[in-house]
Amino acid sequence: MPELPEVETVRRGLEPAMVGKQIVIADVWRPNLRWPFPKDMSDRLTGARVERLRRRSKYILGDLDTGETMLIHLGMSGRMAVSRPNVDVEDILANFHQLHPTLEKHDHVVLGMEDGTRIAFNDARRFGSMDLLATKSIEQHKLLAVLGPEPFGNAFDEAYLRATLKGKNSPIKSALLDQRVVAGLGNIYVCESLWRTGISPLRKVGSLSGKRIASLVPAIRQVLGEAIDSGGSSLRDYRQADGELGYFQHAFAVYGREGKPCKTSECKGLIKRIVQSGRSSFYCSVCQS
Repeated sequence: MPELPEVETVRRGLEPAMVGKQIVIADVWRPNLRWPFPKDMSDRLTGARVERLRRRSKYILGDLDTGETMLIHLGMSGRMAVSRPNVDVEDILANFHQLHPTLEKHDHVVLGMEDGTRIAFNDARRFGSMDLLATKSIEQHKLLAVLGPEPFGNAFDEAYLRATLKGKNSPIKSALLDQRVVAGLGNIYVCESLWRTGISPLRKVGSLSGKRIASLVPAIRQVLGEAIDSGGSSLRDYRQADGELGYFQHAFAVYGREGKPCKTSECKGLIKRIVQSGRSSFYCSVCQS
């Protein structure tokens, strides 16, 4: 499932194509994805102007001039494909038409922007979702209300993380995957952040000093920032809005590297893989403790 860097990369790719532009047509080709689409979604989107695109955790939020916000979640395989017409053809009546690539089988929602740009929400597995809600109450939406602070926000600092994790006795990896603790972190980037701080994913939160817990804040920000700069990590279905692959997976220190040498300088350990709560954890048992 796309994590924060992948969703942020998609948001940045959509921004120049959507912000400040009117949706002149909204085609909705099925009644639902993971959940039913909101009532009259096509009519409510058609004619609306996108004022802002922002991200909250793993959700893209498009604020419209109608007072509503379009909430998009990519799910496991969802992607937002941007196409701009670049070929003109003339019909027998001398009318010129701008051509787009042929729509794909799983292009379930297609937005036509005023400048001719087309945005297609493609989701083969249909675990994604779209919703329309009043902008003024968007933070009270059931999917957003329970989220912790953004990792790049001022609310997520060393004091906050120490206080939030105080008294917990779960493995540190499980604690960081809890979206109520910090929003947007997923399996890949927790593994990478723990490696950078030398903390084993098996360590119980209560056994870690405040200093070691605090060290996770800059490590998380660094890992996420580098991943965003790389366009995210392309595993399985993920693509950027322009169709390109992300390439942060080539910089993984531990994730997916079972049996390979640890990248810590002078460390002789090999990367191990274990399963925690049904998810793979990758770590070096020599330099992570």
